[in-house]
Amino acid sequence: MTETDNELVDILNLEQIDLDLYRGFTPAREGRRIYGGQVVAQALTAAYRTIEGRLCHSMHAYFIRPGDPSMPILFQVDRARDGGSFSVRRVVAIQNGKQIFNLAASFQVPEEGFEHQDEAPAAPPPEDLLNEEQLREADGVPPRDREWPVEVRPIDPQRHGQTEAMAPLYNVWFRARQSVGTDVAVNQCALAYGSDMSLLDASLRPHPVPHGELQVASLDHALWFHRPSDFSDWHLYVQDSPSASGGRGFNRGSIFDRQGRLVASATQEALIRHRPAG
Repeated sequence: MTETDNELVDILNLEQIDLDLYRGFTPAREGRRIYGGQVVAQALTAAYRTIEGRLCHSMHAYFIRPGDPSMPILFQVDRARDGGSFSVRRVVAIQNGKQIFNLAASFQVPEEGFEHQDEAPAAPPPEDLLNEEQLREADGVPPRDREWPVEVRPIDPQRHGQTEAMAPLYNVWFRARQSVGTDVAVNQCALAYGSDMSLLDASLRPHPVPHGELQVASLDHALWFHRPSDFSDWHLYVQDSPSASGGRGFNRGSIFDRQGRLVASATQEALIRHRPAG
């Protein structure tokens, strides 16, 4: 793998080691497990390596085991079907001989058709908001060891140490910090990386407990791509959580580009457990 000064591009730059078998790497950063959006993006990238002339319109994934950031991930692609208009791929992510993640994705030949969409809600422009790093500094929280390759600017952030419950709604602006180019597939994979960054937070906002008393993890993740977009520009991520029960929070998201086009939709169920200290 050739490294560049663009972390997100490096994450998506998988190494082919055999037919339909690829290897991905994790950037060095704090944390004992791999960020879920990274595995989603790399698995979708692996699937795209076996596709020509078609774009992903939907993907569904399960997180099976925590990923170990100290070792590479193998991605095995199964070419499930190639039809006249649609192709289906399955991808299994493996570490230490065990599945840590699997994904099913469907790809379609681009075509014209009926169109309608929900309208984007009113929101302050991202230029008027603080990003996550600035919010941490304002709250006196130590900075992370390095910035994430996707910048997030919350519209109504839940501040560090806040004890008041909030509605299960969470809107943020987000974008790649550096351009990933103009290729539609690469921009989809970059958006997939960012789509896991704030989604489960919607289900936590009604339940403010100290961070050290929370056990959280993404359990599954689904994305539908409606329209191509440039993820180096700002996107509005409108998120809500209609239900939490059984130690799980269910979350939904609508992703609009800066022009108000609905470019993608997301759903996720996440593990959210309150484990009091001591």
